[in-house]
Amino acid sequence: MDGFVSYLALWQQIPMQGWLRALFALALVAALCPLLVPFAARVGLVDRPGGRKDHAAPTPMLGGLIILLAMFATSAMNHDFASQPLLAFLLAGGLLVLVGVLDDLRDLSWKLRIGAQVLAALVMIYVGGVAVQQLSDVFGVRELSLGWLGVPATVFVVVGMINALNMADGVDGLAASQALVSILLFICFALYAGNVATAERLLTVAAAVTGFLVWNVRRPGMPRALVFLGDAGSMLLGFVIAWTAVRLTQNPEHPISPVLGPWTIALPLIDCCSLIVRRLQHGRSPFSGDRDHLHHIFLDAGYSSSQIVVGGMMVSAALGLMAAVALKLGVYRPLLVLSFFLLIAAHYRLTLDRDAAVATVRKWRSHD
Repeated sequence: MDGFVSYLALWQQIPMQGWLRALFALALVAALCPLLVPFAARVGLVDRPGGRKDHAAPTPMLGGLIILLAMFATSAMNHDFASQPLLAFLLAGGLLVLVGVLDDLRDLSWKLRIGAQVLAALVMIYVGGVAVQQLSDVFGVRELSLGWLGVPATVFVVVGMINALNMADGVDGLAASQALVSILLFICFALYAGNVATAERLLTVAAAVTGFLVWNVRRPGMPRALVFLGDAGSMLLGFVIAWTAVRLTQNPEHPISPVLGPWTIALPLIDCCSLIVRRLQHGRSPFSGDRDHLHHIFLDAGYSSSQIVVGGMMVSAALGLMAAVALKLGVYRPLLVLSFFLLIAAHYRLTLDRDAAVATVRKWRSHD
């Protein structure tokens, strides 16, 4: 119990100004979401039901724009614009939101989206100075420096994280709630490593996402989401997670094992990797749409959107915390990497026969 209390006390490192900025970000996003609904309808930034989409009415896609606005506002409050890494982040994030909005409006080619994601990663590397440089923990060897391979490795991380979260955006509140869990885990890890400045900045992002979720999660009195993230929002939050994972795990002053990165966003990554393998096996584009995602299987098995969101948050938080505890206990780090791949294999096996997967998940529900 004393240990748990001491971990909670780490949050006291965040100064009062940080908490106030976070509260401002939450209030700003929560206020702007309903206020900008008429604007979204006027410009056509609306997601219409049909095909694989489960929502019943046209819904504004405002999440990315509003969350980015909150990031700009809180950065201005903190006088952070003199920081080159922050300027690089805002530049790359702004690019992704712009391309995401155009995609939401005109349904761009996946090649253009991937190109924008690669460009954002290059801005992150060459302007922000944030790149994957060493992966010693991942392979269990000392001083494994990637050298020039750090550039493609960083691009891979950025594109992978963005698309994993984008693919999770199929149930009201799911993608944003998974991003929120990941950011909160990174705040805990940053505080534990003594990186209070990064934790404080992440707190404002977490607060902005929470303000968005007020209008994105189904709840009593709101049977459907008022606003969606859209591709702009899912790409922005995926980039936030990728940037944070690289920046925190490649910081020698406040070291956090790179092994932890995937475990903070485990469910979307596992689902994404499994489905990409299956699509390639079937000769399809890895970015083609279908209803084979884990959240679609749970929907077809009778689970509600709220159950999927809450359950997904609990599972993601548990996986991230268990990985952190395993590292604390001295578990051989490559074993955690192997465990992650085993979870991908288990997901692949479970969903190999979609009808059987739905039947299996429906049995779980009958035992709840």
